[in-house]
Order: sequence, then structure tokens, then C-alpha cells
Amino acid sequence: MEIIETKIKDLYILKPNVFGDKRGYFMESYKETWFKENFPHLHFIQDNESQSSKGVLRGLHYQEGRYSQTKLVRVIQGEVLDVAVDLRTESPTYGHHVSVILSAENKTQFLIPRGFAHGFLVLSDTAIFSYKVDAPYSPENENGIIWNDPSLKIDWHLDHDKIILSDKDLTLPFFK
Repeated sequence: MEIIETKIKDLYILKPNVFGDKRGYFMESYKETWFKENFPHLHFIQDNESQSSKGVLRGLHYQEGRYSQTKLVRVIQGEVLDVAVDLRTESPTYGHHVSVILSAENKTQFLIPRGFAHGFLVLSDTAIFSYKVDAPYSPENENGIIWNDPSLKIDWHLDHDKIILSDKDLTLPFFK
């Protein structure tokens, strides 16, 4: 697997080795020994999956304190714009974000460490989004940032009137 550094320290794009022929393809999406060699501090405890329709935006979410989560995210079907925002106050890139297209076709993965808000927007008709986490979900420690916060300047690649949000995501606070 190839590790690609982003403009934000500790935030990585991962490109798996994909072996294809006339039958289809094979890839290792996760191999514990490889992750232990390259990211020894990580220990994923749970896999999650969601299915969403075009225009659905989930996020920007994060958990605080000991429930903060590292996520390894990928798309099994369809295509999404995936966004991570640096919330680490001591970081020189505090408040900056990185976005990446994740799709079933490119098989790219995004490794998002603790201390980041995360969200994604479905660009295809539907998408199946899969992710590993290293801490359990805790509703009492969940927080978020409104998706269209002007200080973040996130280009979501879709007209804002076509974005579909949950009631919860409509009422998230601004970053500042």
C-alpha cells in the first residue's frame, strides 16, 4: 500500500495495491501487520458502513476527549468527496482541511487521525461508505461543525441547493 502525505501532518491518503485481470480485481484493504509497521499506535476496534444517495452530506462530525476517533475510510460503491478538518489547536494547520475523492473505482482510502472533524458528500447516484474506527461511538461526546461554515472555505463540488442534510447536521455550530 502506498502512503501519500497531505498538506496536513498525520493526515494520509492510502493507495492499495490492486491486482486486476479479466476476472476482476483483488486488493488488501486492511492488513493488521502492515498497519502495525506503518502506524504502530493504531488499533481499530469497529467497522461501520453507510449507504447514501446523491447529494447526501454527512458531517462535519467529531468526538471529543477519550472518545476521539481515528478513522480509515473508503468507498465500496459509488463516489464521494471526503473532507477532514484539522481541529488540533496546537497544529500549524488548525482550521485547514483536505478533501479527496474516494470511489469504488480508485479504491483510495483516507486515514484521518484523532483531532479532526470529518464529513463526506455523495457525488454518485448512491454510495456505500465503509470505515474503521479506533474508539467507540459516544453520543455524549459527539460534536460537529456546520458543513458550509464560510471560514473553512470547503468546495463541496455540488450546488448547495442540492445538498441533503439530516436535521442534526443542519443545526451544527460554526467553527469559530
